[in-house]
Amino acid sequence: MKTYRRLLAFLLPYRWRLAAALICSGLVSALNGAYAWLVKPAIDEVFISKSETWIVLIPLLLILVTALKGVASYGQAYLMTFVGVRVVTDIRDRLFAHLMRLPMGFHVKHPSSHMLSRVINDVNWIQSSVASVLKDVVQHSLTFLVLLGYAFYLNWSMTLIAIVALPATIYPIVRFGARMRALAAKGQERTADMSLALQETLTGIRIVKGFTQEDRETARFKQINEAYFRTWMKSTQVSSWTTPVLEIIGATGIAGIIWYGGMQVVRGTMTPGVFFSFFTAAFLMYNPLKRVAGANNTIQQALAAAERVFQVLDQPTEAATDTGTKPFHGVVRSVEFQDVSFNYEGVEAEALRNISLTVKAGESVALVGNSGAGKTTLVNLIPRFYEPSAGRILIDGVDTREIKLAELRAHIGIVSQDTLLFDATVKENIAYGTEGATDEAVRAAAEAAYAHEFIQRMPNGYETFIGENGVKLSGGERQRISIARAILKNPSLLILDEATSALDSESERKVQLALANLMKHRTTFVIAHRLSTVQNADQIVVMDRGSIAEIGTHEELVRRGGLYQRLHAMQFSSEELAR
Repeated sequence: MKTYRRLLAFLLPYRWRLAAALICSGLVSALNGAYAWLVKPAIDEVFISKSETWIVLIPLLLILVTALKGVASYGQAYLMTFVGVRVVTDIRDRLFAHLMRLPMGFHVKHPSSHMLSRVINDVNWIQSSVASVLKDVVQHSLTFLVLLGYAFYLNWSMTLIAIVALPATIYPIVRFGARMRALAAKGQERTADMSLALQETLTGIRIVKGFTQEDRETARFKQINEAYFRTWMKSTQVSSWTTPVLEIIGATGIAGIIWYGGMQVVRGTMTPGVFFSFFTAAFLMYNPLKRVAGANNTIQQALAAAERVFQVLDQPTEAATDTGTKPFHGVVRSVEFQDVSFNYEGVEAEALRNISLTVKAGESVALVGNSGAGKTTLVNLIPRFYEPSAGRILIDGVDTREIKLAELRAHIGIVSQDTLLFDATVKENIAYGTEGATDEAVRAAAEAAYAHEFIQRMPNGYETFIGENGVKLSGGERQRISIARAILKNPSLLILDEATSALDSESERKVQLALANLMKHRTTFVIAHRLSTVQNADQIVVMDRGSIAEIGTHEELVRRGGLYQRLHAMQFSSEELAR
């Protein structure tokens, strides 16, 4: 009920439409009762008394009742559907907005495909639930009550016989509903697994084909799909039993009515019209009950999905946990790491250990070392994607945890190896993150990033759509658009994470020229695998197993003969062999 109350809270903004829908539902229910009422005069006045007046009235009343019911049904269906779909749209909007504001740690632990499944599949199940409650449960419950009231009006003693079997319906409804909820939760997990397999395989299709693993991936997907099929069939098995069980219970009640009512008609204490009118009401009464039970199965499936959605919505956002209150206008004096350590959640070994480092404003510092040394982890602490486990990071003497998170990130630019571009125009990608950027500003940023020339050669220039993640561009072109985006943002602190890796020599040369323009007068942290690209850095920080092994300029570190010198010698030898 707690979960359902949370769902129903989304109905409040649409309460007037809901009220109108409920009025229409009441009319439909009342008019359903009118069908049962029409049976009495149809038999007593037409077939027994042979009244010519009623012979004319009954067909007219039947047409009128049907027409009114049709209008009310349309109003009810449209308004209920509007409210249901609107509620689900609001839930999906809120869920997506919440996902955007959750910390990086959450996204690392939860695959994006699982979150995709919650935003799309789970919310679709919720839509079924809201529609079932508003349409089936409300509508058919009202119909049941109207028919029950009419049955009591006709003959209270026979009504008690008719409803004696009703308590027996509670157990299957509750029992089947609980089982459906458990199976629905499992089915939604299977759907998420399927989404993950699809995303991994289609995203990495070049690797799959390159290693001729099509059969293996097909078999893996088939296994996941088979598990989904088995769960779905168990769910179908449970839901399919609901109707026959309730029909048996209903038939028991109807049998009692036929026996008791038939005896009264034979004895002359009840007219055939009253009996058949009552019988019609009772017969119609069991159909809404069956529909409510079926809706309950859908509701239980949706509640399982709602719990998964609320699990995400209940996660605290970065804004909720942000302790920062101070404004930030960019780096003026320095960025300082004071004895910083960091552990990833659930990992015992420290990713960073006792890091102390000072970078003056406008300086460039290069972070080098073997894979897994902690370079990317270190720079991820600056925009507070993660918080240090120990120690602190100061900008101009202020702990970054005391700075408003949004303002801190507004003054940080990031260019990484995994460039993210959107399926939009070149202009929209460059202007991403910079509100109100003019065409002139976008062009100036592209020129500074050495991107203007190739953009002009594109079919529609800056208005050309570049496809998903810039699929229509080369690696160097994607990187230069990413650099143009950072130039337009004009951050005071810059993070370059392997920004020139995996590029050919010509593309790397152009990207290096673009990066040189980007780094001017900015405090820059550069992560680089190729040591030749960072020789001119003001400081080179050599990292090893989460700690700082050496700090100095290129010349100093080479003369020192430590880890940097060995890394440099290995790369130099490899490059010589490659030539």
